Amino acid sequence: MPNSLKNIPLRLFREYLEYKGLHKIRTVGGHEIWAGKAVQRPIVLQSHIDPIPEFIIRQSLRTLKVSKEDFIEFLKTG
Repeated sequence: MPNSLKNIPLRLFREYLEYKGLHKIRTVGGHEIWAGKAVQRPIVLQSHIDPIPEFIIRQSLRTLKVSKEDFIEFLKTG
């Protein structure tokens, strides 16, 4: 699996959010809103853009308060 945050499929990032305890609370237009106890603010994904842009992944990881390495480890095991 990759060692970078480029070309991550939307499906795989959704699996990671579920792994971290988040769930999709609603869909508004082309956006999915994800929330859970692990985050103080929701994570917004554009459901019509696949693969996810790297800056969206970095922003989401900051919101989750997890490192890039934690996400890459998930990619390797998943």
